[in-house]
Parts: sequence; C-alpha cells; structure tokens
Amino acid sequence: MEIAKECRDILIQEGINTNSSIDFDVNGEVMTLTLDYIIDTYMQASQESQLVFLRALQKSVEAKEMGIEKFFEGMGQLLLMTHLSKKI
Repeated sequence: MEIAKECRDILIQEGINTNSSIDFDVNGEVMTLTLDYIIDTYMQASQESQLVFLRALQKSVEAKEMGIEKFFEGMGQLLLMTHLSKKI
C-alpha cells in the first residue's frame, strides 16, 4: 500500500479531514499548510523517511497526550524552518 494513502487512511479513521489546515506565524506573516500538503511534502523524501513519517504518525495516534494535531504542527514547523533556512 502506498505510504501517503496509509497516512490519509489513519486521519480518516480518526475523523480528521485531510484538507484541514494549520496556521503558522512566520515573522508576522501567517502561513497556512494543509495536512495533505504536509503529507505530500514528506512523501517526496526517501522511502526510509516516508516510513519514519508513517510510523511517527501511528505513534501520535497511540500516544493520546501528543495527538495528531501536535504531530502535524511539529511537522509543519519543520517544513517551514527548512524552507526558510534555504532562503538564507
């Protein structure tokens, strides 16, 4: 099964719309990333990295105190920091 589909299936099973978005304040500018965008971006990495992402998502579902929202907030922040560091 495709890893991106597995990630989306987990969200659907948890009742989360993959088109949901998270807003980030970056130097006073609001950047909005959808869960789909975050998944798609991480799926451009190596197969090993994709599997790590999937496993971390699975763990976030199991670890109720962290939760899926916190997982995607962290992954989105990482994407934005990577993007900003490439601009410098």
